[in-house]
Amino acid sequence: MNEKNKKFQEECDKEILLQGNDLDLKAKSLDWLITANNNKYSYHFRWVDRPIIQYPQDIQMMQELIMKVKPDLIIETGIAHGGSVIFSASMLALLDLQESIEKNENYDFSKSKRKVLAIDIDIREHNKIEILRNPFSTYIEMLEGSSIGEEVVDEVKKFSGDFKKIMIFLDSNHTHAHVLEELNAYAELTSVGSYIVVFDTVIDYLPQEHLPNSSSPSIAEARTYAKGNSPMSAVKEFLKTNSNFEIDKTIDNKLLISVAPEGYLRRVK
Repeated sequence: MNEKNKKFQEECDKEILLQGNDLDLKAKSLDWLITANNNKYSYHFRWVDRPIIQYPQDIQMMQELIMKVKPDLIIETGIAHGGSVIFSASMLALLDLQESIEKNENYDFSKSKRKVLAIDIDIREHNKIEILRNPFSTYIEMLEGSSIGEEVVDEVKKFSGDFKKIMIFLDSNHTHAHVLEELNAYAELTSVGSYIVVFDTVIDYLPQEHLPNSSSPSIAEARTYAKGNSPMSAVKEFLKTNSNFEIDKTIDNKLLISVAPEGYLRRVK
C-alpha cells in the first residue's frame, strides 16, 4: 500500500470509530432499520437474478471479507431462494479470475478448487433448479439435512478436509439452541483470520411485534425465536467459553445498518 492510500485508510479508520461512538447516529440508524423492516426491506434485492434476502450493507461487507480472507471454501447454512449462495460462488469466481490475471493465465473455472457448501433442511425443488442453472453453479455443492444433525456435521467436516481457508455464514434456524449448536459444530473449521458471520442477531433489537408468529406460507421454518432466544443470545453464550473468536466491532462501527450486529466473529487463534 503506497503512502497516499495508507493515509486515506487511516482517515477512514478514524471516521469509522467516530461514527461508531456517535450514539445519536446509531439510534437513528436503528430507527431506520426498524421502520424499513415493516416493509420487508431485505426481501427486495437480487444477486445474479436470484433473491438474496440480505441488506445491501451486509452484502458489501461479505464481499470485503471474502476479498480479504480469500477463502477456498465457504460453508453456508440456510439456502432459501439461493441468492446468498450464488453471491458467495460469484465471489469465489472473482477470486479465481483475479488470480488468473495476476499470473497472466487464462481463466478456467473448471479447474477451480474453490467451493461453496450450502446446507438446508429443506431445499425446495424450484429453488434448486434455479441454483443449478445459474452460471456460477459449478462452484456450489448442496447438502440437504439439518445443519446440526450428526450425519450432516460429519459430512461437512469430511468435505472440509481438503480446504485450507474456510469462512462460514450461519443463516438457518434462528433460535438460540440451534445457532449455538451450529457455532459449536463449525467453529473449529474456521481458519485463523477468517470469520463466522452469524446473521439476524438484529432480532434482539427489533420490537416484539416484528417477531413471529407469522402465518406466511413462504416461511419454511417454524419461527419460535424471540429476544433472548436468538442468534445474538447464542453468540454471547458461545463467546463465554470460546476465546478463539472475537466480535469484530470495527464492522459494526462501519455498517451501522446491518442484520448482523455483533455477529461478525473473527477467529484470532
